[in-house]
Amino acid sequence: MLSARTLKKLVSKILKGQGTRGKGQVDVSFVSEKEIRRLNKAYRKKDKATDVLSFAYGRDGIMGDVLICKAVAKKNAGKFNNTYEQELKRLVIHGVLHVLGYDHGREMSHAEKIYA
Repeated sequence: MLSARTLKKLVSKILKGQGTRGKGQVDVSFVSEKEIRRLNKAYRKKDKATDVLSFAYGRDGIMGDVLICKAVAKKNAGKFNNTYEQELKRLVIHGVLHVLGYDHGREMSHAEKIYA
């Protein structure tokens, strides 16, 4: 499991690297499989658990939230040939980049590699 300190440093590194440091914060939370499925259904109309969801706000000093499901991350770690910790790190990077406006594609893949 990534420590709170490691998570904070990783998020700060991404925000600084993307030129958004000091413009707000991104919160990272861990939720149950049941909760991430509920949120995925409510906001993405997909009735299944997912590994990460991102919500961009850009207001009141809060840039957004990243929600990670540890249970799905653990399953995906083996699928992607990562350790559990590597998978959590990958999901934090992926989620924060979504908060900053990245969509899936070449730019996202390139940015993910920078912070991995």
